[in-house]
Amino acid sequence: MLATLSIRDVVLIDRLDLTLGGGLSALTGETGAGKSILLDALGLALGARADSGLVRQGSGQASVTAEFLPGDTPELRPLLDELGVPPEETLRLRRMLSADGRSRAFVNDVPTGVASLRRLADALVEIHGQFDQQALLDPAQHRRLLDAFAGHRGLLTATAATHRARAAARERLAEARSAVEKARADEEYLRLGLAELGDLAPEPDEEAELAEERATMSQRTRLLEAVRGALDELAGDRGAESRIATAARLIERQSDRAGDRFEPAIAAIDRALAELREAVGLLEGQAREFADGARSLEVIEDRIHALRGASRKYGVAAAALPELAREFARRLEALADGTALLERARQEAEAAEAAYRAAAAELSQSRRDAAGRLDGAVAAELPPLKLERARFVTDVAAAPESDWGPDGMDRIAFTVATNPGSAPGPLGRIASGGELSRFMLALKVVLAAADPVGTLVFDEVDSGIGGAVASAVGERLARLSRSVQVLVVTHSPQVAALADSQLQVRKEVTDGTTATRIRPLDHAARREEIARMLSGAAVTDAARAAADSLMQPVDAPAPSGRRSR
Repeated sequence: MLATLSIRDVVLIDRLDLTLGGGLSALTGETGAGKSILLDALGLALGARADSGLVRQGSGQASVTAEFLPGDTPELRPLLDELGVPPEETLRLRRMLSADGRSRAFVNDVPTGVASLRRLADALVEIHGQFDQQALLDPAQHRRLLDAFAGHRGLLTATAATHRARAAARERLAEARSAVEKARADEEYLRLGLAELGDLAPEPDEEAELAEERATMSQRTRLLEAVRGALDELAGDRGAESRIATAARLIERQSDRAGDRFEPAIAAIDRALAELREAVGLLEGQAREFADGARSLEVIEDRIHALRGASRKYGVAAAALPELAREFARRLEALADGTALLERARQEAEAAEAAYRAAAAELSQSRRDAAGRLDGAVAAELPPLKLERARFVTDVAAAPESDWGPDGMDRIAFTVATNPGSAPGPLGRIASGGELSRFMLALKVVLAAADPVGTLVFDEVDSGIGGAVASAVGERLARLSRSVQVLVVTHSPQVAALADSQLQVRKEVTDGTTATRIRPLDHAARREEIARMLSGAAVTDAARAAADSLMQPVDAPAPSGRRSR
């Protein structure tokens, strides 16, 4: 609900602080008094296009602050979280407009963009003028309004869920198909590569080991000579092994005469002899390897060349060739299994498609049923609004498959026929401005409990009508105000008389400066204003009596304490 509206330096309004209540509030005043300026100022706070012409002459800046009591409006919470606005009991939308055309926007004093301001405002208030019937003229809103009237949230949720599952299954099918097609395109390459790598039989780190072996083998002759020379010194006829063995025998022959004095020396000689014999064995093994067991240098070079050739051909390091061979084998195996995988993905996609179509079809049927109820309910509201010859038709048609989405597979359009025998057509082409306003009013009355917007503003919804039709408009505005706050700019005394509160818009000239003023009217002032609206400039006693008749309560007060109508 719009609680307060503060305006500074907007056209003819220099300073205005307006407090509003619930129910139906009527804004009245002579033509040209500035009622449209008030709506322009409100629109500025709600994110409408900024025009530097709105800044009051002589002022450098205009500002408008609209303070709302949002109550329980779930649509607002994610928007406020996105903007980083902490929750408060009130929601203040403020817009500042400089004379040079630049504007700034704030939500609860947090700077924000105008687009974000407009998104918040859309969840709080709707402004309806003769040629500004967004919800009626925008087909994208027709589905939302019909779904709200139908109340089939469960069907909407189920359709959205099956649409997500359908999209996921289609993606998996596309991936499976792409994988199989790619594998088939690469099949010959994979088979040839796997055969070549199989013949090559590369081992992990084989290239590095071969390089090390090659470096060693290039020094083989010198190494073999060194080993053989060392063996001659250690194991030859006059080598170290023979001489140490001779020394050991000499000492052992005299050990009986020396007692245990030679035991440590004998033990040390035995250890030395054992270590020496182990070294001889190792060197003999190296000598045999260098002489007989090692691959030739030419064989090693050929192997390294083969490994590096495969590395260049397949674009991987030589050490990665074994893993590449395994990858080729896996891809060929996947190709063999690809038909089964593709078939399974196709079955899953078909099942998801069927589930979505079933959920969407149930939603479509619910929409068709709701469309009939909605058309009937709107039709009941039209005759008193001087639209008794008109028909309101909610068209629920199948959308092309390319337009199917989480909201189903329907195209929904509100259409009207204003003359008997004519086919229903789009509202914007068939109905006049005044008819549009009355169609919107009828629709809003029917949808009052379903549409979450808490404040409705009607700008001259009663234009061009009077008498009983104006009374019917006022009665429907009053009915609508039982569930939402309604503000109406009106020239109709019948509408003003049914309001819970009335605000008079007038111009005042002070010291040669013109300004628009708005004042709340008490009962006596309302009587006088409604009498003026009935009779014109000269208010007569008959007009006052007629005003009394219009303002007379129809019956006893409603339980809420407001006047019943």
